[in-house]
Amino acid sequence: MQILDPSHEEGAEDFVPAGRLDALEGATVGVISNGKEGTSGFFAAFERELRQRYGVAQVVLRTKSNYSAPADAALMDEAKRWHALVAGVGD
Repeated sequence: MQILDPSHEEGAEDFVPAGRLDALEGATVGVISNGKEGTSGFFAAFERELRQRYGVAQVVLRTKSNYSAPADAALMDEAKRWHALVAGVGD
């Protein structure tokens, strides 16, 4: 049996969190789904909430090509154009 350590391979000492938005109104928010079965209904409701309650202008929903792997480079490049990003997990 092999026990795997799921922690990041590099230290977190130099980690700097992303800056926070003052508000979501008028923003483009990207949502990256892991693509599992339980995500579609949740993200539809989440999109309505973002638009109605917070005035988000656009919600971009994308699904990773492999739910257990990191998002591919093209998806991460697209995400650079969004004001905010939510990574979602569902089953």
